[in-house]
Amino acid sequence: MEPLIFAIGDKKPIIHETAFIAPGVVIAGDVEVHENASVWYGCVLRGDENKIIIGKGSNLQDGSVVHVDSPSMGGTASIIGENALIGHKVLLHGATIQDGGFVGMSSTLLDGSVVETGAMLAAGAFLAPRKTVPAGEMWAGMPARKFRDLREGEDKGALMGAAHYVEQAKRHMAALAER
Repeated sequence: MEPLIFAIGDKKPIIHETAFIAPGVVIAGDVEVHENASVWYGCVLRGDENKIIIGKGSNLQDGSVVHVDSPSMGGTASIIGENALIGHKVLLHGATIQDGGFVGMSSTLLDGSVVETGAMLAAGAFLAPRKTVPAGEMWAGMPARKFRDLREGEDKGALMGAAHYVEQAKRHMAALAER
């Protein structure tokens, strides 16, 4: 099953030639996937109302969904900066993950929420609209609240994970090319 990538009206996806888009992915509308980014099996990126950006070296892991509301309805773009690590089954709706941000598996981030550079949102967390996870902190829970300060070096976890996923994407591209 190949990825399904298509324009909606004049909103056309732009995907860098080095990006990995796995089979079974759906990308529609105003979506940008930058250099060495990866969008894994079963993800849906629906930019029919507003922009979605997946930054250089970032990954959106299996089963994740990214959507946006129209600016006329107060919606904001969904932006994943560079070298961010987005876990499996994450729901991002009009949220921003800054460069090097970390979002754990099965988390939900709603309109206007932000995970700053060097911040972590724990697995299963629910980040309410317009809430910000500050650099150097880990937030967890439903709703997400500060859980603790990050230990020395933990703020680099997303960068190491993102680099790992760049290499994994190359392996998957090669394996798929051999079939």
